[in-house]
Amino acid sequence: MEQRKERIRLLDILRGFAILGTLGTNIWLFAHAGDLNYMTTFEYSGWWGIDDLLRMIVLFLVNGKLLGLLTIMFGVGLEMKYRQAKRKGKPWPGVYLWAVLFLFLEGLLHFILVMEYDILMSYGITAIIAAFIVKGGDRLIARSMTVIGSVCAVVLLGLMGLMLAVSGQVSMGSFDSIVALYQEGTWMEQVRYRLDNFLPLRIEAILTIPSNIFLFLLGVRFMRAGVFSPDEKGQRIRKNLFKLGLFIGLPLNLLIFIPGGAFDLPVRYLFAPLMSILYIAIIARMIQYTKWEWLWRLLENAGKMSLSCYVLQNIIASFLFYGWGLGLAGKLNSAAIIAIWLMICIVLLCISSLWLRGFKLGPMETVRKQAIGLFESR
Repeated sequence: MEQRKERIRLLDILRGFAILGTLGTNIWLFAHAGDLNYMTTFEYSGWWGIDDLLRMIVLFLVNGKLLGLLTIMFGVGLEMKYRQAKRKGKPWPGVYLWAVLFLFLEGLLHFILVMEYDILMSYGITAIIAAFIVKGGDRLIARSMTVIGSVCAVVLLGLMGLMLAVSGQVSMGSFDSIVALYQEGTWMEQVRYRLDNFLPLRIEAILTIPSNIFLFLLGVRFMRAGVFSPDEKGQRIRKNLFKLGLFIGLPLNLLIFIPGGAFDLPVRYLFAPLMSILYIAIIARMIQYTKWEWLWRLLENAGKMSLSCYVLQNIIASFLFYGWGLGLAGKLNSAAIIAIWLMICIVLLCISSLWLRGFKLGPMETVRKQAIGLFESR
């Protein structure tokens, strides 16, 4: 029983860490009013000034890495639901399909009302596909990961080669109209923009479904292999993951500091997950240090209500940066933006800890549980 408790706690801590880390990526989109040039290296041909260097250091640490970790954790959650269904003798995917449908609808509302870079819709579709693959057993999981991983690697490395061949001739284009919308437009105008451009704004979410499936299944296999277990086997596996992330993942992700845009996509979608598993190994080791127990408890609470924290952090950032709120977009340097990111993280850690003193689940988690309960009772 103790082992089960420790494993669950590590998972909550990793979820909390991942959720706050995704804001470290999105904060630059909020702070620069949707200008994607601040997320890529296409517009740079030389070394970085201090302001750009600060931004790139943060993006090196979080961009794709924490999203990859979060995706793996969703796969872990899928495996736990699968085990629960088997333990209770219930059909799979069964009610789980209603849960992910509800996740998709939450993402749709989040996309329309808050921000266009929502990940929940994509996760909802991914979870449905991954659930049926898991139903097929370990062999189907392994084959699916091999095929999807190979295709994704070939496509991304091919794009990298193409970008290197045309280096300096590709541009993201102008985002002036979008910047003006988020700096000066009303909330309703921004909602209308997202509705009018639904498909173009959802292209990334659609194209990343294959890589999301791979990471979901990786989370499933991690759980089955005992990666999150505190026993000797789990420690041995995490040591190997640490070496993989440190000696292969870290150097590959350093390619993001080479300007020109050629390495942007491979780093975010292909190399970043190698650092995601490095973070798993590091945090699993660090939580053994009891002097930081206060930090682990805060991250654990954030992880327990990760969905609520995800939506709330984006609402807070929207209010701070967009024109219908405080309108700070485009007015701050990188140091100030990083400070705001950290302040929002502190606020979320405090809110989640205070909330869970009086409630067992976060507000959005409670609504989801009640909605799923209605389907289970039928």
